[in-house]
Amino acid sequence: MYGEPPDERTARRVLLKLSGEAFADPDVKYGIDVNVVRRVADEIGQAAAHGIEIAIVVGGGNIFRGVSSAAEGMDQASADYMGMLATAINGMALRDALEKVGVATRLQSAISMRQLAEPYIRLRAIRHLEKGRVVIFAAGTGNPFFTTDTAAALRAAEIGADMVLKATMVDGIYDADPRTHPDASMIEEITYLEVLARELQVMDSTAVTMCKENGLPIRVFNLLKPGNIVRAAMGEPVGTLVYQERES
Repeated sequence: MYGEPPDERTARRVLLKLSGEAFADPDVKYGIDVNVVRRVADEIGQAAAHGIEIAIVVGGGNIFRGVSSAAEGMDQASADYMGMLATAINGMALRDALEKVGVATRLQSAISMRQLAEPYIRLRAIRHLEKGRVVIFAAGTGNPFFTTDTAAALRAAEIGADMVLKATMVDGIYDADPRTHPDASMIEEITYLEVLARELQVMDSTAVTMCKENGLPIRVFNLLKPGNIVRAAMGEPVGTLVYQERES
């Protein structure tokens, strides 16, 4: 028997996972759309102004994806490292936009690039958050063969986040792919086990399992709808909530 979903209003520290593809220039489907980055930064600033501590993991799919045709024939580890560098580019763009709207921000990288970012140090990241700074984690886990979804789940657990906010290009989790099934229905609440059993494409299974093991609820919502980041961070029921099945 399912228990009640957690009360998101108690969330104090969140890990926001941003889709790199959402940063892409809509005309060419790659690169960085500065207007999107500015809007995202403004919304993050609004949420931070309400006292929410915000850490961010951003993907790099708008610049390079290890599973794309651009990586065809390439060694997988090399392709993954290139993808990590792409996340650093997006992280730098977002940090710049956040600083321009007055939000103190730190960029930490799992791969050493001291001229561009701090090295990832868990306790330093937590200290930044406690001081009201936004922290952006770049370069995934620093290891190939792991997705940025898994990096988001890992960092969320490490910093003691209360929730993972997964910002995507769809409204939430559907019972079928809405791009190919027009009659697909969005699911408002679902447990981790159901997501895994039904192989719903919300996050990779490693990330979902890690969130489950650490009791981290996941809120999946549409990044492209203005205001959704603030609503999700403030605990409003946007998109889909993935939560732990409780004992009956």
